Amino acid sequence: MKQRKVPLRKCIVTNEMKPKKELIRVVRSPEGEVSIDKTGKLNGRGAYISNGKDYFEQAKKKDILSRHLNVKVSEEIYDQLIEQVGK
Repeated sequence: MKQRKVPLRKCIVTNEMKPKKELIRVVRSPEGEVSIDKTGKLNGRGAYISNGKDYFEQAKKKDILSRHLNVKVSEEIYDQLIEQVGK
């Protein structure tokens, strides 16, 4: 039986290629709203971050999401990412 291809995406913090399911997607909608995409299918520009508190804090410190999504990302989005790790 033929194995299925695993989709890979690049983490914007570490620049490592990882399976899509191991990453968290943050999306900028066409209206300019930034949100966390739990399904991985929301419409808009997406950026992937490795799932871990250290990665989210590093992204917050350097404001990496704002650079990749071409819009100012509020502190609340970073805080939501950090909270999500605890669950």
